[in-house]
Parts: sequence; C-alpha cells; structure tokens
Amino acid sequence: MFELIKSLTQTYGPSGNEKKVAEKIKNLLKGKVDETRTDAMGNLICVKKGSGKKIMFAAHMDEIGIIVTYIDENGFLRFGNVGGLPQLIIMGQRVRFENGTVGVIWYEENIDNMKNATLEKMYIDIGASSREEAEKMVKVGDMGIFVGETVLQNGKIISKALDDRLGCAILVETALRNVETDNEIYYVFTTQEEVGLRGAKTAAFGIVPDMALALDVCDTGDTPNCKPMSVKMGKGPTVKIKDRSVISHPEVKDRLIRAAEKANIPYQLEVSLYGGTDAGSIHITAGGIPSGGISIPTRFIHDASEMADMNDVENAVRLLCEFIKG
Repeated sequence: MFELIKSLTQTYGPSGNEKKVAEKIKNLLKGKVDETRTDAMGNLICVKKGSGKKIMFAAHMDEIGIIVTYIDENGFLRFGNVGGLPQLIIMGQRVRFENGTVGVIWYEENIDNMKNATLEKMYIDIGASSREEAEKMVKVGDMGIFVGETVLQNGKIISKALDDRLGCAILVETALRNVETDNEIYYVFTTQEEVGLRGAKTAAFGIVPDMALALDVCDTGDTPNCKPMSVKMGKGPTVKIKDRSVISHPEVKDRLIRAAEKANIPYQLEVSLYGGTDAGSIHITAGGIPSGGISIPTRFIHDASEMADMNDVENAVRLLCEFIKG
C-alpha cells in the first residue's frame, strides 16, 4: 500500500482544486466499481451497487495550503491560509504551486517576539526581483501546497498530506478488495474538508445514505509532554466516539467495535477535543444520517512531515472490510 499512499500524497490538491487527486483515484478504480460520477462540488463518487442499505464512506482529497493575496514591488508574495496553518511550524517551509514554482515561507525580521509572527507578518520568496518577474511565475489567487517527501522508515510513513490521503488510500484499497455484500456501497472522495467539511455535506445530501463513516486522521497522545490522549500510533486504527464536529451514532460505533473484535483487529477508542471530520457535516444532512468514523493515529498533523504507522493503515482496511460484511 505504500506506493499507493506515496502516489496520492505527492499529488497536488489543495482545497477547491482537488481534480488531479480525483483523476488519479478514478483511474485506479476504473472497472472496479459499477458507477463513477463527479458532482457539482467536485466530489468523486464511486458506487458498488446492491439491493440493501446505502452505506457511504467518505475521505477527503484536499490538503492544507496557502493562497497568494498580494505581490509587492520587490516580488515577494503575501498570502493567506487554505485550511488550518500552525504559524510557527510553517516558517522556513517550502511551498509548491500547481505550475511547479517553489517558494520559501519566511517572516519579517523586525518582529521582537515570535508569538507575533502571524501570517500577516510572513511572506513567500520565489526568487523574483520585481512584481513583474513574480507575476510571470504566480498570480494573485494561486494556491500552493507544502513540500514534503513521502518515505517509509521502521514501518512508519512520513509525508505531507497524510491528512487525508491516508483515508483516500484506505477507501481505494477497500474498493479493490471487492467485499461481498448485498448493501450498496458509496466510496466518496470529498472536496473542501479543510475549509469547513463542505464537499461531504453536498455528497451526503445527494446520496442520502442509511449510514456513513468518515475515514480520516486523528491526533495522538504519545509524544513528549503532549496533551493527554489515549490514542497511540501503532496500536490500531481508532473507532471514533466524539470530536468537535460529531458524536458518533451508537449503531455505527457498536458495529465497528463488533467488527474489530470478531476479526481480532486491534483498535482504539477516540475522543478528540479538537478538530472534526466529514462525519460532522454528514450526520446533520438530509434529516440526519447515522454517522461515525475510523481514524489513523497521526503525529504532527497539518505539518509537511506528518507521521503514521503502516500497521494502523492496513488494519483500518481490514476493519472497513469487516464493517461492510456486517
């Protein structure tokens, strides 16, 4: 699965511009599902038809990034965020634009306290010496993604955009395994999650599934002096209990736990005090949809060097396959 993850993580796809990721996934699943369509929001919906209940699995294609807001006379770019950007972490990081242009994020050096280094006090240097030269390389409104190589080391994946290309890879691999079921399965690769869970909301409204799961990443509590949390990397995928966007429906949660225990799949229970997933918008759509989630414990989320354990990823595929079987 590593090569699949590497291919997806290294594909350009900030919020609102996920088409390259969607095209790659569409090609991977060509002939492996019964129907493929793209809705008005850009969500890629792949259907395995059946006569039973409609079950929706969602993983978001978009990644965090930046958007150019202004180019000054010396060719430096001012920028805003696309998704949540931890300001102290992004300094010194490289960003890459869709046309291949690379820039470096830096800060105004007259700042006397790094806590004051807000995005408004930062800029991107693309090596241009004037506005005219810079505008030949990028334009206001262009989006950049962070540069981060995808590597496998000691069974751990280190990469940018594991949030949430891991979820996308899990859905792709599950679809390729073609689990026997009478239910109708919707593998939905959503857009604009990082800017407000937008794509999943419209996809769910169009499908109106009987049940839904969001596949995403979650924080861990296993690094030095971190905020206390029971989730640890390498101890199995999580069954979501609650985050800031959703309280998992008991029917969905219990079905996941039964599936894990029946197949002897290691799992953890996740209570996240921060963040949310596509389940947050799905469960309040179309009169209400029983929803829950599976998460991959991931360190350094929203950084160019996120980290996850391959065993957790592979066990998430096993868990999703068992969930489908019912």
